[in-house]
Amino acid sequence: MQRLTVERLDEILERARGIRVLVVGDIMLDRYLRGTASRISPEAPVPVVRISDEWRALGGAANVAANVVALGASCTIAGCVGTDPEGDAVRAELRGRGVDDSGVLELNDRPTTVKTRIMARHHQIARYDREVEEDLDGEELAAFVESLEGLSGQCEAIVLEDYNKGVLSLPVVRSAIAAAGRRRIPVVVDPKTRGFFSYAGATVFKPNLVELEAALQSRARPDDPAWMEQARERLACDQLLLTLGEEGVALRTMAGEYVRIPAVARAVFDVSGAGDTVTAAMAVALSAGASPAEAAVLANHAAALEVAKPGVATVTAAELRVAVRDFMREFRSEVGGTSRE
Repeated sequence: MQRLTVERLDEILERARGIRVLVVGDIMLDRYLRGTASRISPEAPVPVVRISDEWRALGGAANVAANVVALGASCTIAGCVGTDPEGDAVRAELRGRGVDDSGVLELNDRPTTVKTRIMARHHQIARYDREVEEDLDGEELAAFVESLEGLSGQCEAIVLEDYNKGVLSLPVVRSAIAAAGRRRIPVVVDPKTRGFFSYAGATVFKPNLVELEAALQSRARPDDPAWMEQARERLACDQLLLTLGEEGVALRTMAGEYVRIPAVARAVFDVSGAGDTVTAAMAVALSAGASPAEAAVLANHAAALEVAKPGVATVTAAELRVAVRDFMREFRSEVGGTSRE
């Protein structure tokens, strides 16, 4: 299995402190209502949840941006929010995390995307969304594309984070990838089903298993290097990073490298936001000089830390250092024949 030494991780994270990542995509606010459910409603066959706790978190592209900053890099985010209290809350939280929100447009004709999850103890029993999914167009689209031209000149990597909420239309995608090409900086794409084949020229294309199978309309074979190469060529990306949940990740590069990395998570509390963490870690690591394989290993460790936390969460550089040190210590013990019991 591909490994990442503590010394190499320290080198990558130290370099990350001097880089800036531009995150472009769908900004969301995640809202949580948690309580207990001890009876069924007399009005309908649904549980009645007595709410005892409520909190909010950054979601979508905003969560990717928060993860970039947590890993030690600087970040600018470009997307849109509504002229509503939720939009104000998102921008305040971004600024509080140290994210530059100068690329965020406030729009009068569409609300801030909000996902509200209702939890009975630790189990999600319902979710309701407030959103508009139509693509940006007209003057709003023109203004957004123009702003990307300026913002891309100030960064060392670009992330395109798609949640099918209308920001990453084809003109936006083409503008961002072209800008990255001119500057010779990496573009990391986290796609969704709409526009799945619109990211030709991306440095890293990072779908999950379900998304890739739905797009290709066939069963994925992540353990087959030849199949991974065929998929990479069809997607026209430099590197295909396929996330496999509890099975880890598979990486195929344009240079012919194939790496299969098992998951390292010991405890899975909540998988929400794990993909955002992987995307952020890949962008930070690549822009800091990591090889694709090193970046994938780093991202895999970061995902293991994220899923051990409740809800959508970030992973810090300090947490990542401890996790890799612990992993390498146990690996050396196993190689030396020492029991971990």
